[in-house]
Amino acid sequence: MPRLAFLSSVLLAATLLASFWSNAAAADISALQGSLEKRYSTAHSLGDTYQFDPRDGWQAVNVTNLQYKYSRSVDDINANEEALPKTTFHKHGKRSSKKRSTKSTTKTASKAKTTSSASNKSVSKAANGVLGSLQSIINTIKAIGSPEPVTITWYTGHDLLNPSCWSNPSWAPTDESFACALTLDGWTTRPKCFKFLELCTTSKKCVFVRVVDSCAGCAPGSKHVDLTKAAFTQLADLSEGVLTVQMREATDPDGWLENLWGPKEP
Repeated sequence: MPRLAFLSSVLLAATLLASFWSNAAAADISALQGSLEKRYSTAHSLGDTYQFDPRDGWQAVNVTNLQYKYSRSVDDINANEEALPKTTFHKHGKRSSKKRSTKSTTKTASKAKTTSSASNKSVSKAANGVLGSLQSIINTIKAIGSPEPVTITWYTGHDLLNPSCWSNPSWAPTDESFACALTLDGWTTRPKCFKFLELCTTSKKCVFVRVVDSCAGCAPGSKHVDLTKAAFTQLADLSEGVLTVQMREATDPDGWLENLWGPKEP
């Protein structure tokens, strides 16, 4: 009987310890997940002394809302855009936005102790694996590519539905996603579907977004990037309307946040 009592005590201790490790790991994973989402859903800075240079892949772009929200005509806006220097930032008049997810039996104290140790190691290993996977996403998106001028706007509501980059979409961006739609016709060098872009209003205000849709309401031939509300508000207030920003392509992250960017696989 004393021996059975001792074995029961060891097993109970092992169970409690495993539960502690599991809860601690879950808390760490949750904290890191929150930190990760915050990193990619808030504007980032390139530093006080950073200078935009086309040799680093930058290009100027205009940021707007689509026409149904504002009274100013597209022709007026396009005329102003043509008059702008392509490497400077400029606020335009308001325009509208368009577009367009153990059962174990031990017979000795030694075996019970081994079971406890193995359980703890297993939980710790699993937790470290998940934490390492999330950590690998941080700092992995890197800006690349050649610069070109673009216009940015924001879109919401039904325009978010049925993103065209998927032939049979099972996911659609929300106002909280960091995704965008690009001019449907005439922008021959536009970034391809599922590419990541870095957009900056100044060196201190930049965001990463993923191309998931096309903008049929954007002027043919225009370099127009229609953003989700969350992405746009990291660069400017929604009431700003049309803005000129700097854009360049970026690499894919090593990890993934589907609520921000949609399914990883096309």
